[in-house]
Amino acid sequence: MYRVTSVVLAALLAAAPLAAQDQPSLSGRCLTPDSIDVRGNQRVSREAVIASSGLVAGEVLNFPSIQRAIRDLFETGDFDDVVINCDVESAARSTLLLILKERPLLGAVSVAGPRRVSERQVQDRVELLIGRPVDPAEIAKAMTRIDSLYQANGYYLAQVRPETTVVGDRISLTFRVDEGRRLAIAGVNVDGNADISDAEIAGVMKTKPEGFLWFRRGDFDEDKFATDLGERIPTLFAERGYADFQLDHDTLVVDRERGKATVALSIREGPQYRARGFDVVGNRRFPTEQIAAYYPFTDRAPSLTERARALVKRRAPATNIFDRTRWEEATQQVSTLYNNEGYIYAQVRPVVERDPTDSLGFVRLRWDIVEQSPAIINRVDILGNDFTIENCIRDQLVIIPGDVFNQERMIRSWRSISNLGFFEAPLPFPDVRPANDAGDVDIVFRVKEKRTGNVNFGASVGQGTGLGGFIGLEQPNLFGKCKRGSVQWQFGQFINDFNSSYTDPGIRGSLISGQLSAYRSQARYRIADLGRSTRTGFSLRAGFPFPQSRFTRVFTTYGLESVRYGEDGLLGSVTSNSCAGCLRSTIGFDVTRDTRLDMPFPTEGQFQTVSAQFNGGPLGGSATYQRVTSEFRSYTVLARLGGSKPGSQPLRLTFGLSARSGALFGDAGDFFWSQQFSLGGVQFGEMLRGYPEFSITPAGYLGGTGTYNAQRESFGSAFFASTAEIGLRFNQSVYLNAFYDAGNLWLRPRDFDPTRLFRGSGVGVSTVTPLGPLGIDYAYGFDRRDANGMLAPRWQMHFRLGQVF
Repeated sequence: MYRVTSVVLAALLAAAPLAAQDQPSLSGRCLTPDSIDVRGNQRVSREAVIASSGLVAGEVLNFPSIQRAIRDLFETGDFDDVVINCDVESAARSTLLLILKERPLLGAVSVAGPRRVSERQVQDRVELLIGRPVDPAEIAKAMTRIDSLYQANGYYLAQVRPETTVVGDRISLTFRVDEGRRLAIAGVNVDGNADISDAEIAGVMKTKPEGFLWFRRGDFDEDKFATDLGERIPTLFAERGYADFQLDHDTLVVDRERGKATVALSIREGPQYRARGFDVVGNRRFPTEQIAAYYPFTDRAPSLTERARALVKRRAPATNIFDRTRWEEATQQVSTLYNNEGYIYAQVRPVVERDPTDSLGFVRLRWDIVEQSPAIINRVDILGNDFTIENCIRDQLVIIPGDVFNQERMIRSWRSISNLGFFEAPLPFPDVRPANDAGDVDIVFRVKEKRTGNVNFGASVGQGTGLGGFIGLEQPNLFGKCKRGSVQWQFGQFINDFNSSYTDPGIRGSLISGQLSAYRSQARYRIADLGRSTRTGFSLRAGFPFPQSRFTRVFTTYGLESVRYGEDGLLGSVTSNSCAGCLRSTIGFDVTRDTRLDMPFPTEGQFQTVSAQFNGGPLGGSATYQRVTSEFRSYTVLARLGGSKPGSQPLRLTFGLSARSGALFGDAGDFFWSQQFSLGGVQFGEMLRGYPEFSITPAGYLGGTGTYNAQRESFGSAFFASTAEIGLRFNQSVYLNAFYDAGNLWLRPRDFDPTRLFRGSGVGVSTVTPLGPLGIDYAYGFDRRDANGMLAPRWQMHFRLGQVF
């Protein structure tokens, strides 16, 4: 009996003509087997094996058919080994044998060892099916995917080992992970740079080498590294004038034994370009002089930093360096200029022309402008307002159908709608859609209603008002018409306040607003032993639009208030009858312009107001005087952190500047404590942080024991206070800032002297509570003095509640 392996069989088949001459009986029997048999199969049936092989008994075999049968059997995934033999039983009969080794079935898959990377993430990389034959190639792929996951998280030293356990006729597979330590960057090596040093390049990268201090761990993050290569390093060279910069290749050299890696970069700087020559082509809407004002490379003296860098490198400071980043920003500003005038289809193409024969590296710049026709607003749609009436929302718009499209005014309208506080934030950015073939546009604002009214109650504590509670009902969007109503009762050990108000921003659909307020307040001020008071009154306020100004209104107010004092503290000593019959009748006028955004912690815009009150005289009452106050606030965004897409909520770094002043003419009589001015602290009177309440008087700072009792002499008839701050606005509820305050108090308006101010500086955090904004400030009073009149600056903690910051 002859047994011929598949290799021998293939050789015999290849030499079939010669074999037919020499041994016709043997070669003929193997070339045309009489039957096919299968051995080694347990799970897969004989018929399925033969069908998968494609071999048929009685047909003539050849080399390709044998190789194809072996390949097809392996591709089923059921076998680890396939051997084809020829069994010659006699001179007249032969059998083709398919000898197989079946793969075991997969019973279970698990992962062991992940700690720093989520176990679920590791399991997701294993794409093996339970109940299917175990494929070594698929196991290898799973190990590669797990390894890639760890590399993406900076663990280049992780090792993955498959472990198998036989359970019956199945195998349980466990991927055991040894994470090792996180790969640390030991250094950054740059090849090919001549003008910009390795340290400068490494300085702009987020992939930092490890340092001596604990926070310089040198962790490697693949996403940050990709951003370094694709954005930060090219931007650095573009800002320095290297417009032809190229990164040839990058390599991460890993030392697995030490757990360290070195970043190796190979670059080509190219020449450093300077801007020389500038043109504007195609502009008709704006004169060339107006567009040229955005050109960023005008002649100027080198900065101090540039001079210092030139001194170190022993060469003259370079001027008019072509900064591609500044050039792109200027191009965007010109595009915005056109967009704000309705030319939303205008194209501003920046052109940089290089002279290949110029060895000095100069470029000529040009803006090629295709203006096209301005877009007209066809429609302004508001979608999603199920409760708030549309007219209420449209009152916030500064764009209307028929206007030339203005991107700046559209963004202002979008933010004004968000300022209402009636809709979920962030408010989606408005859609601008083509309206017709003429190039007109439709603008769609989408809103989503949120619950606005609230009933609140709870406990409160204040610096000076003691422990208490509050019950309140507030609805800033009554009937969905933007009308505001509120009722609040605050009670406690030292306070019992009841306030109610109703505000209509547009009486009967007009442009006239109205507000009616009524209150009764009983308070005992522990602050500086001020004493007790009971105030009862109401006010009626009407607002009118200011001509030719969308954000300015003129208000007139009438108020009536009666006051009674207790028998303790300063207020108990000013009258003999506890101020029985003390009545204040007031009419006031004020002009207010408010363009602030992102309330209650504004980041942009201005607030300006001037107010004049006339008390007594022909109006009646027990005091006759005039009171004038003014306030100015301005905010601008210094930087946005994250959230670059329209409609997102980035963190905003904001600079704010404010100034407040006031003067009182005449005699406020027994109303001095609420109508004249006091300075210091944050709880009563005008705010000046870093100083206790009532510590600053017209006579100066009251130093000494640290106890500052309120006195008649603590009040003045003129004041000035200003604040400069840098704040970080996280969202509509959290605000962190650093501030600098300055202010003073004078006995008479003619004593005003802005060169004599008390200063304070510190940090604060503010948040929004049901009672209103809550803030804590920690400030340093620079001009505090001791009992001997010597400077004794110190820190002061302040607690604010219910004030708008």
